Amino acid sequence: MSKNGIQKPFVTMKTSVTQEMQNLINKQIQLEARSSWAYLAAASWCDKEGYINSAKYLYEHAEEERMHMMKFFNYLNNAGGHALAPEITDMRYDFEKLRDVFETALKHEIKVTLAINELVDACLKAKDFATFQFLQWFVNEQREEEVISRRAVELFDIIGEEGQGIWLIDQAIGKIETEMAEAEGAEAEA
Repeated sequence: MSKNGIQKPFVTMKTSVTQEMQNLINKQIQLEARSSWAYLAAASWCDKEGYINSAKYLYEHAEEERMHMMKFFNYLNNAGGHALAPEITDMRYDFEKLRDVFETALKHEIKVTLAINELVDACLKAKDFATFQFLQWFVNEQREEEVISRRAVELFDIIGEEGQGIWLIDQAIGKIETEMAEAEGAEAEA
Protein backbone atom coordinates (compact mmCIF):
# COMPACT_ATOMS: atom_id res chain seq x y z
CA MET A 1 0.00 0.00 0.00
CA SER A 2 1.14 3.52 -0.73
CA LYS A 3 0.87 6.43 1.71
CA ASN A 4 -2.59 7.35 0.39
CA GLY A 5 -3.95 3.84 0.93
CA ILE A 6 -4.05 2.83 -2.73
CA GLN A 7 -2.43 -0.48 -3.49
CA LYS A 8 0.41 -0.17 -5.96
CA PRO A 9 0.69 -2.65 -8.81
CA PHE A 10 3.25 -5.35 -8.08
CA VAL A 11 5.50 -4.20 -10.89
CA THR A 12 6.10 -0.82 -9.19
CA MET A 13 6.48 -2.24 -5.68
CA LYS A 14 9.68 -4.18 -6.33
CA THR A 15 13.09 -2.97 -7.33
CA SER A 16 16.54 -4.42 -6.99
CA VAL A 17 17.95 -0.90 -6.65
CA THR A 18 18.45 -0.14 -2.96
CA GLN A 19 17.25 3.11 -1.45
CA GLU A 20 20.89 4.12 -0.92
CA MET A 21 21.60 3.53 -4.61
CA GLN A 22 18.47 5.47 -5.59
CA ASN A 23 19.69 8.37 -3.46
CA LEU A 24 23.13 8.27 -5.11
CA ILE A 25 21.60 8.11 -8.60
CA ASN A 26 19.31 11.04 -7.80
CA LYS A 27 22.37 12.94 -6.55
CA GLN A 28 24.03 12.16 -9.90
CA ILE A 29 20.92 13.33 -11.77
CA GLN A 30 21.27 16.64 -9.91
CA LEU A 31 24.96 16.87 -10.82
CA GLU A 32 24.33 16.10 -14.51
CA ALA A 33 21.57 18.72 -14.63
CA ARG A 34 23.89 21.22 -12.99
CA SER A 35 26.52 20.34 -15.61
CA SER A 36 24.05 21.03 -18.39
CA TRP A 37 23.07 24.40 -16.92
CA ALA A 38 26.73 25.31 -16.27
CA TYR A 39 27.64 24.62 -19.89
CA LEU A 40 24.57 26.56 -21.04
CA ALA A 41 25.50 29.56 -18.89
CA ALA A 42 29.11 29.45 -20.13
CA ALA A 43 27.92 29.17 -23.74
CA SER A 44 25.72 32.22 -23.31
CA TRP A 45 28.65 34.19 -21.88
CA CYS A 46 30.83 33.12 -24.83
CA ASP A 47 28.08 34.17 -27.25
CA LYS A 48 27.87 37.57 -25.56
CA GLU A 49 31.65 38.00 -25.76
CA GLY A 50 31.86 36.94 -29.42
CA TYR A 51 33.55 33.55 -28.95
CA ILE A 52 31.27 31.77 -31.41
CA ASN A 53 33.21 28.50 -31.68
CA SER A 54 33.51 28.16 -27.93
CA ALA A 55 29.81 28.98 -27.58
CA LYS A 56 28.89 26.28 -30.10
CA TYR A 57 31.11 23.74 -28.31
CA LEU A 58 29.54 24.62 -24.95
CA TYR A 59 25.95 24.56 -26.25
CA GLU A 60 26.62 21.06 -27.59
CA HIS A 61 28.03 20.00 -24.23
CA ALA A 62 25.01 21.45 -22.42
CA GLU A 63 22.79 19.18 -24.50
CA GLU A 64 25.11 16.22 -23.97
CA GLU A 65 24.99 16.69 -20.19
CA ARG A 66 21.20 16.84 -20.35
CA MET A 67 21.29 13.53 -22.23
CA HIS A 68 23.46 12.07 -19.43
CA MET A 69 20.93 13.26 -16.87
CA MET A 70 18.11 11.62 -18.80
CA LYS A 71 20.03 8.32 -19.03
CA PHE A 72 20.21 8.22 -15.23
CA PHE A 73 16.60 9.39 -14.93
CA ASN A 74 15.29 6.68 -17.25
CA TYR A 75 17.51 3.98 -15.75
CA LEU A 76 16.25 4.61 -12.25
CA ASN A 77 12.58 4.79 -13.24
CA ASN A 78 12.87 1.70 -15.46
CA ALA A 79 14.48 -0.19 -12.58
CA GLY A 80 11.42 0.51 -10.43
CA GLY A 81 12.98 3.39 -8.52
CA HIS A 82 11.93 7.01 -8.41
CA ALA A 83 14.03 9.58 -10.26
CA LEU A 84 13.61 13.10 -8.91
CA ALA A 85 13.52 16.16 -11.16
CA PRO A 86 16.52 18.30 -10.22
CA GLU A 87 16.42 21.84 -8.92
CA ILE A 88 19.28 24.06 -10.04
CA THR A 89 20.22 27.14 -8.02
CA ASP A 90 23.29 29.32 -7.52
CA MET A 91 24.49 29.09 -11.10
CA ARG A 92 27.50 31.08 -12.26
CA TYR A 93 26.70 33.29 -15.27
CA ASP A 94 29.74 35.55 -15.57
CA PHE A 95 33.40 34.85 -16.23
CA GLU A 96 36.55 36.97 -16.20
CA LYS A 97 37.93 35.62 -19.46
CA LEU A 98 37.65 32.68 -21.84
CA ARG A 99 40.30 30.65 -20.02
CA ASP A 100 38.20 30.88 -16.85
CA VAL A 101 35.30 29.21 -18.70
CA PHE A 102 37.38 26.18 -19.64
CA GLU A 103 39.21 25.89 -16.31
CA THR A 104 35.81 25.87 -14.61
CA ALA A 105 34.59 23.20 -17.04
CA LEU A 106 37.63 21.00 -16.35
CA LYS A 107 37.17 21.28 -12.57
CA HIS A 108 33.52 20.36 -12.99
CA GLU A 109 34.30 17.35 -15.21
CA ILE A 110 36.74 16.09 -12.57
CA LYS A 111 33.99 16.48 -9.96
CA VAL A 112 31.62 14.44 -12.16
CA THR A 113 34.27 11.74 -12.62
CA LEU A 114 34.72 11.46 -8.85
CA ALA A 115 30.94 11.19 -8.41
CA ILE A 116 30.74 8.41 -11.03
CA ASN A 117 33.58 6.62 -9.24
CA GLU A 118 31.64 6.90 -5.97
CA LEU A 119 28.60 5.35 -7.67
CA VAL A 120 30.69 2.49 -9.10
CA ASP A 121 32.21 1.85 -5.67
CA ALA A 122 28.75 1.80 -4.06
CA CYS A 123 27.53 -0.65 -6.73
CA LEU A 124 30.37 -3.04 -6.03
CA LYS A 125 29.82 -2.86 -2.27
CA ALA A 126 26.06 -3.47 -2.72
CA LYS A 127 26.65 -6.16 -5.37
CA ASP A 128 24.36 -4.18 -7.67
CA PHE A 129 25.83 -5.52 -10.89
CA ALA A 130 23.07 -4.21 -13.15
CA THR A 131 23.75 -0.64 -12.08
CA PHE A 132 27.49 -1.33 -12.22
CA GLN A 133 27.10 -2.43 -15.84
CA PHE A 134 24.97 0.63 -16.63
CA LEU A 135 27.68 2.90 -15.21
CA GLN A 136 30.46 1.55 -17.42
CA TRP A 137 29.36 3.80 -20.27
CA PHE A 138 29.71 6.80 -17.95
CA VAL A 139 33.16 5.69 -16.76
CA ASN A 140 34.39 5.74 -20.36
CA GLU A 141 32.50 8.94 -21.18
CA GLN A 142 34.05 10.78 -18.24
CA ARG A 143 37.55 9.75 -19.29
CA GLU A 144 36.86 11.31 -22.70
CA GLU A 145 35.28 14.43 -21.16
CA GLU A 146 38.30 15.03 -18.94
CA VAL A 147 40.76 14.55 -21.82
CA ILE A 148 38.87 17.03 -24.02
CA SER A 149 38.45 19.56 -21.20
CA ARG A 150 42.10 19.28 -20.25
CA ARG A 151 43.11 19.78 -23.88
CA ALA A 152 40.96 22.92 -24.09
CA VAL A 153 42.77 24.40 -21.08
CA GLU A 154 46.17 23.40 -22.51
CA LEU A 155 45.42 25.44 -25.65
CA PHE A 156 45.70 28.62 -23.59
CA ASP A 157 49.27 27.72 -22.59
CA ILE A 158 50.28 26.44 -26.03
CA ILE A 159 48.86 29.31 -28.10
CA GLY A 160 48.94 32.13 -25.56
CA GLU A 161 46.24 34.71 -24.98
CA GLU A 162 48.01 37.79 -26.38
CA GLY A 163 47.23 39.36 -29.73
CA GLN A 164 45.41 36.94 -32.01
CA GLY A 165 45.97 34.11 -29.54
CA ILE A 166 42.49 34.23 -28.04
CA TRP A 167 40.95 34.17 -31.53
CA LEU A 168 43.11 31.16 -32.45
CA ILE A 169 42.07 29.42 -29.22
CA ASP A 170 38.40 29.99 -30.04
CA GLN A 171 39.00 28.52 -33.50
CA ALA A 172 40.85 25.51 -32.05
CA ILE A 173 38.12 24.81 -29.50
CA GLY A 174 35.64 24.60 -32.35
CA LYS A 175 37.66 21.70 -33.76
CA ILE A 176 38.86 20.06 -30.55
CA GLU A 177 36.53 17.05 -30.45
CA THR A 178 37.16 16.17 -34.10
CA GLU A 179 40.91 16.41 -33.64
CA MET A 180 40.81 14.34 -30.43
CA ALA A 181 38.74 11.64 -32.16
CA GLU A 182 41.18 11.56 -35.08
CA ALA A 183 44.12 11.23 -32.67
CA GLU A 184 42.42 8.33 -30.87
CA GLY A 185 41.73 6.67 -34.22
CA ALA A 186 45.38 6.98 -35.19
CA GLU A 187 46.43 5.45 -31.84
CA ALA A 188 44.06 2.53 -32.35
CA GLU A 189 45.51 1.84 -35.81
CA ALA A 190 49.12 1.91 -34.54
